[in-house]
Amino acid sequence: MSWHATLARLARLRPAAAGPVQPFGIPDQCLTFQLTFRPLRLMFNHMVESQCMAADLDSVFHALGDATRRRMLRSLAEGPRSVGQLAEPCAMSLAAASKHIRTLEAAGLIRREVRGRTHLCRLEPTPLAGAHHWLAFYEAFWTRRLDVLDRLLRQADPPTTPEGGEHT
Repeated sequence: MSWHATLARLARLRPAAAGPVQPFGIPDQCLTFQLTFRPLRLMFNHMVESQCMAADLDSVFHALGDATRRRMLRSLAEGPRSVGQLAEPCAMSLAAASKHIRTLEAAGLIRREVRGRTHLCRLEPTPLAGAHHWLAFYEAFWTRRLDVLDRLLRQADPPTTPEGGEHT
């Protein structure tokens, strides 16, 4: 049975005291039916998951878009660092370093652990794998395109000898 037929059936079964009817004759309690109907729900969840993954990737690239944050990540690749140790090579205040660290945390690129008054930061490489996967697709795309261009250019230009004459 289609969901249209199910809605029509529910509308006919609606008790008189069920509440107001919407403009198209669909009772209030039936309006969310299409969101809970199994095939539509699966598609809806898939779209939400795709949007969440895109948002995660956006935040990773946003975090990587700043040279200071990239420098901090490189430093964290060598091992855990305190906020002060991350701020020192950049010649910035702890408050400024904390803002950069919050951006990296929001992207999931680092994890901060508080030990007394010391905040210890560690690299979380998992989001970088997602960015690498996204970039690998475009690397392969452009490599193929440039290989085709190289092949076409080699076909268009006949080989020449070092003296400038054409090779026979």
